[in-house]
Amino acid sequence: MINWKVHNDTIILIDLEHFDPVHTFECGQCFRWQRVDYGNWFGVANNRTLELEWTGKDLVLHNTSEEDFLNIWYIYFDLGRDYGEIKSKLSKNDPVMQKAIDFGGGIRLLRQDFEETLVSFLISQNNGIPRIKKIVEDLSRKFGEPITGSVQDAYSFPSCKRLAETSLEELASVRAGYRDKYIYKATRQVCMREANMDTVSKGSLEQARSELQKLYGVGQKVADCTLLFSGTRYDIFPIDRWVKRVMAELYLGYEASNEEIEDFAKEKFGDLAGFAQQYLFYYAREQKIGM
Repeated sequence: MINWKVHNDTIILIDLEHFDPVHTFECGQCFRWQRVDYGNWFGVANNRTLELEWTGKDLVLHNTSEEDFLNIWYIYFDLGRDYGEIKSKLSKNDPVMQKAIDFGGGIRLLRQDFEETLVSFLISQNNGIPRIKKIVEDLSRKFGEPITGSVQDAYSFPSCKRLAETSLEELASVRAGYRDKYIYKATRQVCMREANMDTVSKGSLEQARSELQKLYGVGQKVADCTLLFSGTRYDIFPIDRWVKRVMAELYLGYEASNEEIEDFAKEKFGDLAGFAQQYLFYYAREQKIGM
């Protein structure tokens, strides 16, 4: 149960459990949040901006209305989900997961805009987080819309329709490298409905992946990250080098194939595989497990 109160243009979530902005914003799932000089966080999502203050106990959302909180931020921060129950289920008889949860227990899986998540993870391929953030910001400044009423200069993330109207030469200005071709072609395919979104959201995991992989530049990892970090589905376990290392070092005892890791995760974590992946990924990366 989330308790909050409204004070002018501020929403205060009282005694919020299972949240830490460092864990949530720096676990690799999002690219439009940054820490400002005085310790707060500033982010852009769903054509809105938000300044967030974390006291260690209360979460304070500045410069927003109760209407936007209920219709946008409550959903975006996944505040209706019982993360205590998720942690309890995942960590039961699993000391490895317990350590990962103890380390990154403030992670919440954000429910981000699907198109923004897709394009962001197309950009993420073979890329570091600082550069991904810069490309995403440049893409927004060049092709998005200014957000009025924001306390900072900010732009919305451009829709696939807007990006589909751009030329390769225009996209080259954001310096995404070879990924500009992915953006150029994939956004056009989205507009032409070459991937069936009903299948993506309601089909089996294999069907959802297959649909997304019809889009240019989308392999399994980009498909999996898009599905998980847009909140489309959670029975998914994206695999990268950090996940492979933590699974080899702390679970399996050997460097397994992606298929073996997926089968293990499906059997062990079930419908909570996406939450398990984020706790393990953040733990492995920050602790440099397997290096």
